[in-house]
Amino acid sequence: MSLSHTAAEFMLSDALLPDPGGSHSRALRLELPSDRLLKFVTVGLPLLLVSLAFAREFSTGSQISCFPPTNFTGKQSAYVDTACWDSLLHHGLDTEGHMVTKSLWALRVFPYSLLVVGVLMYLPYLLWRYAAAPSLRSDLLFVMDELDKSYNRSVRLVQHMRKVQQDSAEPERFWEEYERARQERYFEFPLLERYLICKQHTHSLTFIFMLRNLLLLVLLAATCLYLIFLHLNIAFQDEFSCSIKTGLLQVEPHIPLLIPCKLAFFFIFQLLSLTVGSVYVLLLPVVIYNALQLCQWDKGLLSVYEMLPAFDLLSRKMLTCPLNDLNLLLLFLRANISQVTSFSRLNAVSALKEATPNQGDIDTVVDFMTLLAGLETTKPKHHPEANGAGAPVPPFPSLALGPKPGAEAMGKASHDSLGSA
Repeated sequence: MSLSHTAAEFMLSDALLPDPGGSHSRALRLELPSDRLLKFVTVGLPLLLVSLAFAREFSTGSQISCFPPTNFTGKQSAYVDTACWDSLLHHGLDTEGHMVTKSLWALRVFPYSLLVVGVLMYLPYLLWRYAAAPSLRSDLLFVMDELDKSYNRSVRLVQHMRKVQQDSAEPERFWEEYERARQERYFEFPLLERYLICKQHTHSLTFIFMLRNLLLLVLLAATCLYLIFLHLNIAFQDEFSCSIKTGLLQVEPHIPLLIPCKLAFFFIFQLLSLTVGSVYVLLLPVVIYNALQLCQWDKGLLSVYEMLPAFDLLSRKMLTCPLNDLNLLLLFLRANISQVTSFSRLNAVSALKEATPNQGDIDTVVDFMTLLAGLETTKPKHHPEANGAGAPVPPFPSLALGPKPGAEAMGKASHDSLGSA
């Protein structure tokens, strides 16, 4: 065997992708980068602030400071603090001079309300995890494996073409069969493409994705409205008048009617509420952007895989309305693109195609592999006469036959040795 044939065999064997061996399932990402950011902030921020609020409460002790009369003993002063903290009722006069009371219990339950907010913010991600993630995982595993397998099939096809060409006694007849097989689409493996076409007509994953973002948007807006309501009612109520003339003390003449008190943690309440509210307001456009990602196709990824013989969604204009499961699958495929080994190789081939003077010479990865394997050396050269006798010969042979044929030729049968291979 000649040195060139040996080099071609080594090159083709190195071009094959290794068997993934189930590594995709361990490293698969079922959340978009924007989803992970939203989950980390919307759930983690209130829980972090709650832990800080509880730590301060346990470390500093009483959260209220009351000012009883000077004749009160230490135990009586402690009782005043406890009673006013338990009631948290502000007694004052309205514009007409009538006694009115205002509850300040929202200040006391504010740390617990943040805890509830953190739990509610996790509900959209629970919905996605149990309603959509299992189906999305299976779809991604299938598509990623088929993309790598389609690339390997193309390399193995070129290996078989080399053997057939070496065994052929008539090189001219070999290239005639090759061109006829390309015209009749025998080099294509339509399973992946048909599967993706079916995903264009399903909307279950898209519905759950939009529902999750809508639910998250509603929860963020409801939390902001709740914080606005708190600030409008008790934002500046750090001091209040407390009444302890209840129960057995109601008839005691030496107990004053109202005792002034001050909330020691009021500044912490303002800081926590403003932090949560401002961050959640900033996250509202992020949620809207996350949902609007489905309004356009990720054609960059599809254009790279146009190099596969069985993948011509763009060239046949099969992309319709982007609000379907196929577009969502492409978004998550982009997030897991590091797990698709064939993408980097096809991306390099696509760049080479763009740099080629005559781009029609490279149509698919099969054409690229035939060039590298040296099959062009035996193919008949057709020198263009329109450029004159001194016209330069293109550096690559014209293996491409123009645009890919339509789907109507897919069902034709082949009895040729190359076509059946």
